[in-house]
Amino acid sequence: MMTAERIVLRPKKIRRVAWACAIGLVVVFTVVGLLLGNTPTGVIFRTSDQVAMIVLGVLLAGGVLLLTRPRVTADATGIDVRNVVTSHHFDWNDVLSVSFPDGAAWARLELPDDEYISVMAVQAVDREYAVSSVRALRELHKAARI
Repeated sequence: MMTAERIVLRPKKIRRVAWACAIGLVVVFTVVGLLLGNTPTGVIFRTSDQVAMIVLGVLLAGGVLLLTRPRVTADATGIDVRNVVTSHHFDWNDVLSVSFPDGAAWARLELPDDEYISVMAVQAVDREYAVSSVRALRELHKAARI
């Protein structure tokens, strides 16, 4: 969602893929867990083994859903970057530029001392959305630095 005052960006394609994979994992592990009781091999699976298999599927799905976590919130004062595990806040004065290097998977904020922070919410696979997102972030950065 983009407005004149505040921008909130989230990746598009990875969210759909991650949700589909998470649902698939839960379904597959649930089916396997339920079918564990009926095996002709002579191995005895208990109810706890079946439940553990289903719980394992849910945990793996939760891990996949971490990929839906990235988000960027930016306004005239600064930018908040939330990636899969970490979160950062920067005032625009601390950011040298917003870049999207050739071949990179996602955009990044260039910081002093040759450091940078990846912006996983703006991903190359989102194509036009990524281009418009970087342009919007650059406009906010430019307006804040004047």
